[in-house]
Amino acid sequence: MNSTPPGFRLLRPPTVIGQFHTLFFGSVRMFFLGVLGFAVYGNEALHFSCDPDRRELNLFCYNQFRPITPQVFWALQLVTVLVPGAWFHLYAACKNIDQEEILERPIYTVFYIISVLLRIILEIIAFWLQSHLFGFQVHPVYVCDASSLEKAFNVTKCMVPEHFEKTIFLSAMYTFTVITILLCIAEIFEILFRRLGYLNNQ
Repeated sequence: MNSTPPGFRLLRPPTVIGQFHTLFFGSVRMFFLGVLGFAVYGNEALHFSCDPDRRELNLFCYNQFRPITPQVFWALQLVTVLVPGAWFHLYAACKNIDQEEILERPIYTVFYIISVLLRIILEIIAFWLQSHLFGFQVHPVYVCDASSLEKAFNVTKCMVPEHFEKTIFLSAMYTFTVITILLCIAEIFEILFRRLGYLNNQ
């Protein structure tokens, strides 16, 4: 029995690259973040230690070292980047628009390209924020300014656990962002070429 309401159907991306992007985004990137991200960053706060090794100092310096945890940042990035495409596909499903109509009707083509452009912009913003929050390399030692916690601490050194693994993971997340941006750009070109091909066949 088909449980899909009349006049409402799910819509796949109208381009081959868009469908590959959905697969790449939904499986590889989610798996990498959900499984490997937890393994690499899951217990970071517990193993982050400073000199002297005092709980309040460790917590203070860890919050300075990580204003936002990488898992939370990347999860927010994934959700945010999904919004433009989800909005368009929901609109298309409610209007009962199929893949061919997106290519045939200029207004739908423009709306779809705008949703892809928004994804590109959000990915670029996320890349910029990530570079400012986490940098491109995780160093084994973090120098913490703990003078506001207690003047006796002043500047202290903290050991960052598994820094090499975190650097590799960080590089992978940058790579995923760049690949996603390139796929979005390629998808725009594909839909424009297919649109031109449709017009030439008229």
